Amino acid sequence: MSDILNYPGKFPAVRMRRLRQTEKLRKLIAENKVHRDQLIMPYFVREGEGIAEPIESMPGQYRFSSDKLVEEIKTLQEAGGSSILLFGIPDKKDSKASSAYAREGIIQKTVSLIKEKFPEILVITDVCLCAYTSHGHCGVINKKGKIDNDGSLELLAEVALSHVRSGADMVAPSDMMDGRIGFIRTLLDQDGFSQIPIMSYSAKYASAFYGPFRDAARSAPEKDIDFKIPHDRKTYQMDPANQDEALREIALDIEEGADIVMVKPALAYLDVIQRVRAQFQVPIAAYSVSGEYAMIKAAAQKGWLDERMAVLEKLSSIVRAGARCVITYHAKEALDWL
Repeated sequence: MSDILNYPGKFPAVRMRRLRQTEKLRKLIAENKVHRDQLIMPYFVREGEGIAEPIESMPGQYRFSSDKLVEEIKTLQEAGGSSILLFGIPDKKDSKASSAYAREGIIQKTVSLIKEKFPEILVITDVCLCAYTSHGHCGVINKKGKIDNDGSLELLAEVALSHVRSGADMVAPSDMMDGRIGFIRTLLDQDGFSQIPIMSYSAKYASAFYGPFRDAARSAPEKDIDFKIPHDRKTYQMDPANQDEALREIALDIEEGADIVMVKPALAYLDVIQRVRAQFQVPIAAYSVSGEYAMIKAAAQKGWLDERMAVLEKLSSIVRAGARCVITYHAKEALDWL
């Protein structure tokens, strides 16, 4: 201690606060920075015209008809946004999710329209069956009343192919059926779309934070169906207790041809993102889900926190953990805040 006190400079010699004194200094040495190009804005699109239907559980978000979504994307682009993720809400549902892969389905029509108007926008489409099935599950149901994993793969691949044929730049399978990445990759390659990347929802947890999304997409599993299947998705989405399982899922998806792997949700699973970053040399996406969005919105409306500061801190934490792109309903606002 006496040697330190005899140091010719003022005590202490090392002052960590020196580089925190101004905003320019703080930005200069920031170890991680969130960039506009990293943000992906999710949108819900429904049938009809002239519709921008507010989503009560997600203040500031809407179910758009295709024409209104085009107007919205123009404002996103003007704000500096370049990437979107689309979720479709069909008028008709059935046990085979036939609207999901129909040539004139809501996503297929919307993608074609967007690419016609905004060819430079990166259009990613969610590939799943839950919003299109009468029972609300992400796979078809077999005669024994079970989720038919293998029987769902062909349908999921057909959905992905129909999106790509309509102009999608990337497909994002979110169903969590085993083997679907390989099935989709094979079908796309066979149809001449080997250049189309796949963003896989690889580590998708059975989370309580999805509630507002299921309201928005009208995709919650039905509770009054006749067959004896679970009323949740815990038989195919991951147990929140597990980390090692996520690494196994991701390794399998990479082996099957995934170009980007995703961890969903983001905030409650930053540890998983960090482990994935340490083990795999592939781009990682993180989905900051509807529950995260709704919590911040509700607290901000109550005046309990500063929304801008909370969102930027949240985004920084996700990127710091290792994500290279972030799907967030705050994307449009964050473009301005950044």
